[in-house]
Amino acid sequence: MSDGTDAGEVVELLQQLIRNECVNDGTPDSGNEWRSVETLSNFLGQKGTIIEPHPGRQSVVYRVPGTDPGAPALTLLPHLDVVPVTRESWDHDPFEGKIVDGYVWGRGAVDMLNVTAAMAAVFRPYLAGEKEPLPGDLVFAAVADEEAGGKLGAGNLVESHWDLVGCEYLLTEVASPGFRTAAGFTLPVTVAEKGPAWRSLRLAGTPGHGSQPYRTDNALVGIADAITRLVGTPAPVDISPGWVRFISSIGLDPSLVARLIDPDQVDGALEDIEDESFARWAHACTHLTVAPTMVESGQKQNTIPDSGDASLDVRITPGQDRTTLDDLFRKALGPDLYDRLEIIDDLDFPPNESDPSGPLWDAISDAANHLAGPSTLVPMLTPVLTDGRFFRPRGVTAYGVGLFDESMEFANSLAMFHGNNEKVSVASVEMTAHLLALTVERFGQRVRDRAR
Repeated sequence: MSDGTDAGEVVELLQQLIRNECVNDGTPDSGNEWRSVETLSNFLGQKGTIIEPHPGRQSVVYRVPGTDPGAPALTLLPHLDVVPVTRESWDHDPFEGKIVDGYVWGRGAVDMLNVTAAMAAVFRPYLAGEKEPLPGDLVFAAVADEEAGGKLGAGNLVESHWDLVGCEYLLTEVASPGFRTAAGFTLPVTVAEKGPAWRSLRLAGTPGHGSQPYRTDNALVGIADAITRLVGTPAPVDISPGWVRFISSIGLDPSLVARLIDPDQVDGALEDIEDESFARWAHACTHLTVAPTMVESGQKQNTIPDSGDASLDVRITPGQDRTTLDDLFRKALGPDLYDRLEIIDDLDFPPNESDPSGPLWDAISDAANHLAGPSTLVPMLTPVLTDGRFFRPRGVTAYGVGLFDESMEFANSLAMFHGNNEKVSVASVEMTAHLLALTVERFGQRVRDRAR
């Protein structure tokens, strides 16, 4: 590549990161990100500063000083961990990193090891002194534990090691494919995310013999009833200005757009969308969502369980808050269940967003126009949580962006996050490396121009 990164090496690095199998199942002893820290150290040619808050849960940070102590710093923040898989549901081994028909297959291929590899390749020439330093510091921080809330990764770095990762601008995830419309190329840039409000439900019952279930206080039945009520209650709608801006910019039929931005019509519009992946994503961007993810109850097949627990992935939009969530739970569960249940707060983080303006935004625009032709950036809300949420409260402008070929469609790509048969085209890995390399260069130029 003319920007100093080697396309073949970027793909090979992605394959190795997949093979490292840094699976984070949410327990402290999983992850094993030390494997990919070692891989990156070898790729970059030197060891960085390793932070290990729990054995094996390593993040690594490198910082290249800028030429102007007063200039803003830019941090590249990818994560190293991936979520578990059900191996038998895949067409190819999820940890082989195999290339089939021009695609790299494997867990993490799109979430987000493709960007991790691209960022490492973009950073290496600055670390080696092959490229002129930026005006401000350039940081590369590859972190652990993003897939389980970030407590052992970015959260720990921001809270306890700000001197290592502190910056004014940040590039992280989510990178999404763009849209070809009549007006030209539209590139989504993630600028905002929903807030995780994860909850657990706990219910006590009375044990008894499984052969005599009549009139028993079965905790599992109560937990199942609570889940059924929660998922069966219409979720609160929030049509944010960001949603209106985004959905109006991607070339959809105007009549569909009109329904998707109307709180009274959005649910009907979603029902009419044939692409299930896109409908699912659009629903998540416009609603408070509640997804039951784990249930635990009972000790023996012939014993009425005296306790039940359920885990819920709950997310709120920028226009909602804890009151919105509490109101939904009270309405859905009713006083009979709401007062019996213990509702436990597992993770609370407010929705957050960055302003789509400034030197980093302009640098992304410069890069997109150069690489993809006349382009329009469109700010995007993501329903998933990212490590950017740790930085934004400190005044950091945080974006997620990538560049994909036409084989990687928007909705299908997002559906592969945490799904089966995750894969990314080789061309997209190369294109994202190009985009990020040029973005970093143009960011430096924009900062220099502003200082003159």
